[in-house]
Order: sequence, then C-alpha cells, then structure tokens
Amino acid sequence: MKKEKVAERVNWPITILLIIGLITVVFPLYMALVIALKQPSEMTNSIGGILSLPKALSFANFAEAMRVTDFWRSLFNSFLITAINLVISLLLHATIGYAVGRNKAKNKFYNFIYLYIVSGMFVPFAILMMPLVKQTAQMGIANVVGVICCYVVFYMPMNMLLYSGYLVNIPIALEEAARVDGATTWRTYWSIIFPIMKPMHATVAVLTALGTWNDVMTPLVIMSGSGMNTLPLAQMTFQTQFGTNYNLAFASYLLALLPILIFYLVCQKQILNGVVNGAVK
Repeated sequence: MKKEKVAERVNWPITILLIIGLITVVFPLYMALVIALKQPSEMTNSIGGILSLPKALSFANFAEAMRVTDFWRSLFNSFLITAINLVISLLLHATIGYAVGRNKAKNKFYNFIYLYIVSGMFVPFAILMMPLVKQTAQMGIANVVGVICCYVVFYMPMNMLLYSGYLVNIPIALEEAARVDGATTWRTYWSIIFPIMKPMHATVAVLTALGTWNDVMTPLVIMSGSGMNTLPLAQMTFQTQFGTNYNLAFASYLLALLPILIFYLVCQKQILNGVVNGAVK
C-alpha cells in the first residue's frame, strides 16, 4: 500500500503574527543603524529622508558619542553595577526561592513569606522613589552601593517566583537520597539542587541583567550629584530643552546595546527551558 502524503497546512494567523513581530523588531534596529551612520546634514523632516540609506558609511558619530558620554567610564559603571547585582541576585534569590518553594506547601509561615515577597511585584517604583532617596541619603549609601541594594530588592519578587516554580520540576527524591547518604540540607542544595537549576539561572541572569543595564530612574534618583554616570544616564546628555541630537543618540544606543546583546546570545540556549519550567506552579 502506498502511503498517502499528508498535505501540510499553513497556520496563517500564527505566520502573520510572526511576520508582524519580525517587522516590529527589525524596523527599529534598521532605523537606529541608518540614523547612527548618517551625518546631521542628511537628516530631513520627510519620511523618505529619514528612512533612506546614508550616502557614505561614516563612523564619526560613534567616536563622537563615545567622547561626549565618557563611554568607557560609563560602561565600567554600568558593568560594575550589573555584575555585582547579578551575582548577589543569583546566589541570594535562588537560596530564598529554594527555602520558600520547598516549604510553602506544608508550612503557612513560608506560604505567607512567599505571598508577601511576590506581592512586591505590584508596587510601582513611583511610590518608592522618594522614600528610597531619603533613606539612602540618611544611610550614607546614595551611590553605587545604594543602587545595587535597591536592585537586589526590586528583582527579588520576580526571581523568587521563577525559582520556586522551577523547583516543582526537581524531584524531592533527589534530596531524600542525599540525606540518606548523610548530606546536610545546605550541602544538598549547593551540590545537587543549585547546579540542576542552571536553565533558571540563565533566565534570571538575562532578565535581571537586561533590566539593570537599561534602567534610568534608579541611578538617576539615587546617584544624583555623585558624579557617576551609567550608560543610560550618560545618554541623556543628547536630549536638551531645544531638541535631540538623534545621530549621536542612536550611535550611543547601539554601543550600549552590544554588551547586553552578547550576554543574551551566550545564555539563550538555557532561557526557553528555564521560562517554560519556571512557569509551573
């Protein structure tokens, strides 16, 4: 008997959504790259003038953007804040997520802690902004230290939610077997559970790093007057009361995009698995 070929049907609604999604991603990147490579004299008020390719490739805007923003110092400040926040968040939030996730189903106290911390996701930053400015100033940490402390607290609700959800996919029999072999809870966590959560570590790392790297408000209100700038703060110099230098601004945006894009590409293989499994409650 000959096997009948099954006609493949195109899922047009999904295909159309994917095309629209591709356009919404590619078009802004195209605009940013084209404007960054143009000279100010090539910019016109017409749509065709903005979308047209530059007459000649020139990287002068990138060099000027690096000079105006003190790029290397601002890059170092952003990298320092992001890296320290990332390390502390991975270690602290994973540990809290494990402690709460393994006990919240059988202990009302841990369940209350879980709900209390997760509820922090619904508190807008605008409500916390002024109290944080005053508190960090009184404590003498209105600087990089204060910004890092704020980030560690801000990302705790989301990260704990992801970690505690991911633990559902890790059999508790692994921990019971380790205890039979004489391992303590602490050793079991660091030797077995923490390495198993690698996909979730990658997911949390990307989400936390992306949010920290691109954030403007927290460094702006906490470090105001300290003389230190992160890349998003330095890029505000292109916006004045009378206009914006779009050529330099977009060149600076592309330079700031590269480090976090490279970080994402390194971690992308683990992200999908971490998000799907972490969504299970």
